[in-house]
Parts: sequence; C-alpha cells; structure tokens
Amino acid sequence: MHKLPSVSSDELEQWINTTLSSDAFKDYAPNGLQVQGASEINHIVTGVTASQALINKAIELNAQALLVHHGWFWKNESPCITGSKLARVRSVISHNINLFGYHLPLDAHPELGNNAQLAKVLGLKPHVNDKGEPITFGYSNLIWSGSCEPQTLGNFSEYIEKQLGRTPLVVGNKQQEIKSVAWCTGGAQGMMQDAIDRKFDVYITGEASEQNFHMARENNIAFIAAGHHATERYGVKALGELIHKTFGVKVSFIDIDNPI
Repeated sequence: MHKLPSVSSDELEQWINTTLSSDAFKDYAPNGLQVQGASEINHIVTGVTASQALINKAIELNAQALLVHHGWFWKNESPCITGSKLARVRSVISHNINLFGYHLPLDAHPELGNNAQLAKVLGLKPHVNDKGEPITFGYSNLIWSGSCEPQTLGNFSEYIEKQLGRTPLVVGNKQQEIKSVAWCTGGAQGMMQDAIDRKFDVYITGEASEQNFHMARENNIAFIAAGHHATERYGVKALGELIHKTFGVKVSFIDIDNPI
C-alpha cells in the first residue's frame, strides 16, 4: 500500500515557529503545540477557531492535527477545564489529535498573515519601505497602512461585502472618496486612534465598539467593521497551503461560519 506523506508533530511545530517567528511575540495565549496528539501527521485540518464544530470535522476526516488562529488557554480566562472546555479537550485527546494555535504571529506575518492576506482579498496596496517590507504601526506593529483605488466609501463597502460574503458595519458618508487605508484584522477596534493620528481616510478591522462610531464622526475618518471571523479566515488557510507544498501532507481548510 502506498504510504501517505507525513510529518512529525515536532518537525511541524518547529517549522511553523520558525516560519512565523513566533518567539518574537508576547501574546495572550501560547503559540505552538497546545495539545499533543499523534507523533506522525498525514492530514491537517485548518480553521479560524478551535471550536467543537471544527474539532468534530477533524474527527470526521480522521485528521491527526488541527491548526488554528484562535486556540486555547487564553490569559485571564478560568484555568478550570469544565463544561464545554472539557468537551473540547476530551475530544482532541481521545482522538489523538494535535492542536496547534498561532495568534499574533499569524496576524503579523508579512506574507502569510491575516493582514497580508486580507490585503490580497480586498485589493489593497500595502505601503512598503525601501526594503520592500510592509509599513506597520500601532501595538506590536500590527496595523498595516496602504491604499485602495480612489472610490466612494459606499462602493468600497459593497466590494468588501462581495469579497468577504458578509455585510460590513460602515460608519461614514457613503459619498466620501477614500484612498488611504489602515487595517488590522480581528478585534482591533481599540487601535483606531492610531489610524486617526495618521489621518487615514478609512480604518478597517473586524469588530466594533460603541466609541468607534463617535471617533469616526468626530475625526472625519470612515470606520469599517468587516467581521472578526471574516477578516481572519485567510492567514491560516495560506499557512496550511504552504505546509502542504512543503511537506506534501494533506491539508483541509474548513470554514465554520461565524457572523461575528
């Protein structure tokens, strides 16, 4: 019988850690192998969040590994493994599934990261320095800067809806022209002031808080909350595709829809 391509869990973790420079980040959750499973991996399921639904899909596909952006064991959450957390942990352990989670390293990577991949999906042109590296700013340099084709906010928001398959929350005059764009995927609404200080036309993130409405109106900047999940599907998908190309193992991206 033909032996399926495989990679050891240790080699895979080392390769991802090196590729994403995960040791360079002070994060809210551990990056890397969070739950140990089978030593040899020939099928990886990738997805945004290590939810029970995604775990169930990995079990159904007989995968030996889950690779996600939102893993487990977050700071300030209860350390007790009870209730739904117990069900998740029991599911991966009982089926010998490795759980790999990468948070900020997968946001920030200049090619595979969520911000880089969202730029491709939305047709944004990142600003780069003289070395060709993306120009970033804000907390841990997570906010990207760039531009889009000059257009009205209304047309831009319609394009985002078409590309992401989700109606974004938009604050601003739909007739105003926009060109300069700052963006940070996920829950980066608290970083909006950095975009205001740099006088961007529009700031894009995943989620919204009450104050973003007033900040946008009072500072003449458009604000777009395009969905935490919707803006962060693409980094882990790109990482999985590179793993398949590098090691030959089967990788299946599973999108468990989440309207938030």
